[in-house]
Amino acid sequence: MSKDYTVTSDTFRFLDKTTAILGGTYGIIVLILVFVFVSEQQKTDTLHQTVTPLGNLVQSNPASHLSLADLFSKSQDGVVQIIVHKSNDNSSDRAIGSGIVYDLWGHIITNNHVVDDYQKIRVVFHDGESYSAKVIGTDPFADLAVIKVDSDPQTLHPLPLGDSSKLRIGDEVIAIGSPFGLTGSMTTGIVSQLGRILNPPNIGSFSIPNVIQTDTAINPGNSGGPLLNDRGEVIGINTAIQTQTGEFSGVGFAIPSNTMKRIIPHLIQDGHYKHPWLGVSGISVDPDLSDNLGLSTHAGFLIENIIQDSPASKSGLHASNQTKMVDGVKYKFGGDIIIGVDNSPVKKLEDLLNYLQDNKSAGDKMILKIIRDGKPMEVTLVLQERPGNP
Repeated sequence: MSKDYTVTSDTFRFLDKTTAILGGTYGIIVLILVFVFVSEQQKTDTLHQTVTPLGNLVQSNPASHLSLADLFSKSQDGVVQIIVHKSNDNSSDRAIGSGIVYDLWGHIITNNHVVDDYQKIRVVFHDGESYSAKVIGTDPFADLAVIKVDSDPQTLHPLPLGDSSKLRIGDEVIAIGSPFGLTGSMTTGIVSQLGRILNPPNIGSFSIPNVIQTDTAINPGNSGGPLLNDRGEVIGINTAIQTQTGEFSGVGFAIPSNTMKRIIPHLIQDGHYKHPWLGVSGISVDPDLSDNLGLSTHAGFLIENIIQDSPASKSGLHASNQTKMVDGVKYKFGGDIIIGVDNSPVKKLEDLLNYLQDNKSAGDKMILKIIRDGKPMEVTLVLQERPGNP
């Protein structure tokens, strides 16, 4: 699944070593990575950032709300710092991220962009103990990775994964990590919005759906660290911020815990995750676009392009075959408009991406409700694995 987008001048930063750009034909977010390194002369304490969850994991149980002090005391041992060396020599350049202890087998969850292109990885726990780590599995498409340390189980304090689908706008959330290398820092805020879309760099035009937006202060070094609810459950993994200065400006993003629950077990078992793939690109329909292009619906997902030999191509879906200039922007139209998937409505791109992420796997059948030439109809297709690795 992909889509077109227009980049604006707003800037995003992946929280340990990356920067991204928020753009946006109809609200799409694009991310561009920029490395952040810590010099060899800095103190060891400035080198802690990591995240993980999986294995003999702690089950999430309903609990009473915790005070911030109690929450930090309960959670701090489950948050680690990750130090990544990019070369085998004695270079002083090292990247820093955060991580989440997932299970008693030593699995730790973090962002893929924290550990990509690594040569050596070291994990530092809250008590100062450190261990070398190896990469077990990566998913660039979801910006998730699992690394593993061989440590005494008594060192490992897994954090429970909560249910991100129960989040509401306005809920209090807490971030713990190592912003700017400041180990064990905690900040608080609220859920600002749900269901955002992120476009990490280096994965083509594919997207990460269902992303949590928060005003919790997160900065370079927080990547891979947990976003917690007020019961101490992990409901997201801190990943990116919107910024024009390189520092936090009130808009941060976290991959939801339900996405982690779906993908992480596969990364541990198989080393990768098979994302379902439809094989179309296009744009969300809104009333303005509909009126300008003369469409027969004011909501849905307009198919602009279809990839050859994709599930969409094999099912007979129609791509757009006409163009029109609107306010200086060329739009394609005339293709099928997706208005539903199985029994769920599709009013915009996010609805389709979220449904695929949360409910479908490669090999599953899917029924699309579409409008073609002004008439509603249904098309059945079989999803394939997303081609290629970034």
